[in-house]
Amino acid sequence: MTISPQALAELVRRVAEKKKARDITILDISKISIIADFFVICTGSSSVNVQAIAGEIVERVKEEFGGLTPRMEGYREGRWVLLDYGDVVIHVFQEEERRFYNLERLWGDATVVGIPANL
Repeated sequence: MTISPQALAELVRRVAEKKKARDITILDISKISIIADFFVICTGSSSVNVQAIAGEIVERVKEEFGGLTPRMEGYREGRWVLLDYGDVVIHVFQEEERRFYNLERLWGDATVVGIPANL
């Protein structure tokens, strides 16, 4: 099964919204890096919320894309969970960590994407 990075990023955005993630940003880094096509960055209100967002993303992606599972870091602590699906890397932060790491500034040359909801 070939998975469109855009479709995966859009599914992640929708799931994060339903789990009450805030400040969801999708960066297209494909023209400036070989590590991925998209970063999806969002903020949870607490470690429990960060874990819930990340956990739901993993479950929904697994359902929608035939068992696809990410490499995952940081879930136990719930401060910054990283889900790496290869072409799409998801960062679920608590507010303090998001401000500290400021990935949007670090990847300032990336294009902020508004992916159509009908993908």
